[in-house]
Amino acid sequence: MKKHIYKEIVVPARLAAVWNAWTVKEELTKYFAPEAEIEMKLGGKYEMYFLLDNPKGSRGGEGNRILSFVPQKMLSFEWNAPPHFPKVRKEKTWCVLFFDKLDLNSTRIRFYHLGWQEGEEWDKVYDYFQKAWDSVLGNLKKYFENK
Repeated sequence: MKKHIYKEIVVPARLAAVWNAWTVKEELTKYFAPEAEIEMKLGGKYEMYFLLDNPKGSRGGEGNRILSFVPQKMLSFEWNAPPHFPKVRKEKTWCVLFFDKLDLNSTRIRFYHLGWQEGEEWDKVYDYFQKAWDSVLGNLKKYFENK
């Protein structure tokens, strides 16, 4: 298989709550990004805004769409590089999350980030997201631990 990022984490929460944390703006903005736009439909917006003072188009994960989903089982969406990686930012990668109910109050997320190309800037973005997704998933787990 070509280069990809894989992460796995067990979250101390019910499956429905973990699903909502990824698919409902009001939940996602509590641990992932300060602002977001989510349209839970095929081709719907899946945008995260991290740099709120930047001009439109350079605020974060803009222009990304939902590729597919099976409620409370799988979510797939486009993703792009941060604005400080202009060459790679023009391209899209994609993320696929699988949600597994382990018991009543714990859910495993299997997270894949795919679509990587070759090149120096691509390698830098890959390294960036290796760390960034650890942070996002860690924040998600802490969010539920502190609820």
